Amino acid sequence: MRRRTVIAAVGLAAPLSLLGGLDAALGATPDPSGSPVPIDTRLNAARALFDAGHHTRLLEQLPGLLGDAHHAAAARRDLDYARLSSAYTLAATVLNKLGEYSQSRLTADRAATYAEVSGSPLVAAAAARELAAVLRHQGQEAAAQRHVEAAVARIEATGLNTDAQASAYAQMLAPTAYTAAIADDRDQALTMIREAARAARDLPSQPPLGRLFLITPAAINLYAVGVHWALGDAGKALEAGRTLHPGQFATAERKGRMHTDLGRAWLQRGNPEQAAAELLMAARVARSEVRDRPPIRRIVTELHTRHPRVAGVRELVALTAAPA
Repeated sequence: MRRRTVIAAVGLAAPLSLLGGLDAALGATPDPSGSPVPIDTRLNAARALFDAGHHTRLLEQLPGLLGDAHHAAAARRDLDYARLSSAYTLAATVLNKLGEYSQSRLTADRAATYAEVSGSPLVAAAAARELAAVLRHQGQEAAAQRHVEAAVARIEATGLNTDAQASAYAQMLAPTAYTAAIADDRDQALTMIREAARAARDLPSQPPLGRLFLITPAAINLYAVGVHWALGDAGKALEAGRTLHPGQFATAERKGRMHTDLGRAWLQRGNPEQAAAELLMAARVARSEVRDRPPIRRIVTELHTRHPRVAGVRELVALTAAPA
């Protein structure tokens, strides 16, 4: 396969028509769909699509979900505003994954606005996490850090009396650590990831269904892999991931993310064979984690360009190029 074919294969992952449909929904709120299915049920189904890596199907459903959530929020009840914020947070999450950062910034801003109106610190934390992610991708690490730290303070003020609050606290500390690592603030990054591990220490290994933040001790270890990778220390990243295995993660998206994060660390360590093996495992369990994420697609291109004879690279390229 020639290099330009690889570049074409790792181009736009989501159909333009679906992104355009979401653009239209963000520009003018869609009319209610008339669906009899409750918003909570549809939100859970939409999250399940994300967890399974079905980004195309999720993009198809988001305009209608946003329209109905807006219609419900016209009643001006806190819970309806929280649901509307959650719908925008989910939109921001998938757009971040696809590298559509301008749209993601808009949806994350709206998620944060409606979360503030709802009065829920947990919903606000979820929105802040996505806003911080897009700010980080846009090179605004300081602003990202401020948003996350403010959300952490609000959660901490709840007293952390429930597992849901403790989960939110640990979940927010972890991206705080990663953002600090991206900004090359080593001391802050390492302090925050240690605090996140401490906060998650007593959380269950498999979170209950319906919990907003699905953080677990293993998930914190996976964040630690990313923190050390961002700090340029592949050895410590791989050590942090030494005990990780797919059985610790409930969704295809997280299993795939585990393999891609380890793959990045192996490539940073100078081991393209192991990097290709990890990315191939990611593509087999959740092809969208390799196909739809621009940074990972670039790694696939790099492997094919610089290490075309490494075992698994040709299969990896084929899996990445295959349609959804």
